[in-house]
Amino acid sequence: MTLSVSLELSESDVKHFRLIMREARKAVANIPAEDIIEAAEQLMIDAASEGSSTFITKQLAKIRILIDMLEDREWQLPDEDSSRVLNALAYFAEPEDLIPDNIPGIGLLDDAIMVELVCQDLQVEIGAYEEFMTFRESRKPGESGSRAEWLEQKRKELHGKISAKRRPSR
Repeated sequence: MTLSVSLELSESDVKHFRLIMREARKAVANIPAEDIIEAAEQLMIDAASEGSSTFITKQLAKIRILIDMLEDREWQLPDEDSSRVLNALAYFAEPEDLIPDNIPGIGLLDDAIMVELVCQDLQVEIGAYEEFMTFRESRKPGESGSRAEWLEQKRKELHGKISAKRRPSR
């Protein structure tokens, strides 16, 4: 038998989660990027190996694209965007967060909720990166121009879209 539970967060609930995220960013400010990434990867592994709910496991699996965006040498995420993604991962580097991760059954629930908020905040960056990956995979060897040339052209186009979407309208 399965049980479906729906969770709706009010505007004040979302504000509270965002405040907690900002505090987490401050707490890990002096932690090297590699350690933050490693902690986020470990969180995904723990969720999968500890028999977390399907919901939690699926949500935490979304962390992978954030890590890939940072580590993909061909994507070359600009420093400002890398900082935004790294700051988003900061929450997952702290096991003693809103609900301590070691509490069976619910310890990763806050992390799963936070992933959803992070993905909403970074939807432009994630969408651009997904478009880049699709473009990269669709190109066949021998097509006009070198791989480096057509990747650079697409990357510049998509990085420009990210910057334009983030720029406040006048």
